[in-house]
Amino acid sequence: MFSQPQQPDPDRELVARAREGDTRAFDALILKYGDKLYGLVYNMTSHKEDTHDLLQEIFARAYQSLGKFRGQSSFYTWIYQIAVNLTLNFLKKRKRRTGISLQDMDSSVQNDPALVDTAHAANPEQQSHINQLQQKLNEAMRKLSDPHRTVVTLFDIQGMPHGEIAKVLKVSEGTVRSRLHYAHLQLQSFLQEWWEQRF
Repeated sequence: MFSQPQQPDPDRELVARAREGDTRAFDALILKYGDKLYGLVYNMTSHKEDTHDLLQEIFARAYQSLGKFRGQSSFYTWIYQIAVNLTLNFLKKRKRRTGISLQDMDSSVQNDPALVDTAHAANPEQQSHINQLQQKLNEAMRKLSDPHRTVVTLFDIQGMPHGEIAKVLKVSEGTVRSRLHYAHLQLQSFLQEWWEQRF
């Protein structure tokens, strides 16, 4: 059985220039991946300020570590690994702090301009239904363990394929599929009662 040839990294030139100290090249990478990484971290932390702090740390860590980037994966996969690892470490520390509860997290994700579907903003009733569903989904997401919330965020929200998630998390595709299956069952269970009452 032949393996598929690896696609060339579309960011190779920008990464090479950034490694030589071209900050504009690194800024271009930030522009390219900033919004997606914001969505990833925000869906994992459910907290805007934490997300902004973590994004700064992620890009700073990536810039400082460019010399260690060997190109064995794409820059996209590499920076996602940094983002997921830093965010998971942050979440572990946050759990150890006292006084943090679900109420401390943003409950108004539907009002975040980065996440609002503007196509529905013109229909207030439809937008209200979507907001309610989104709020319940966010509450359900917060109940998932960190590894399960991570795979749901990467697969369902970020649209990343199983193989890419496996590379980012450094686990097998089977583990990704297993976590995803369990997480979906959990979400379905969390949302079922609310769904049945509403429909």
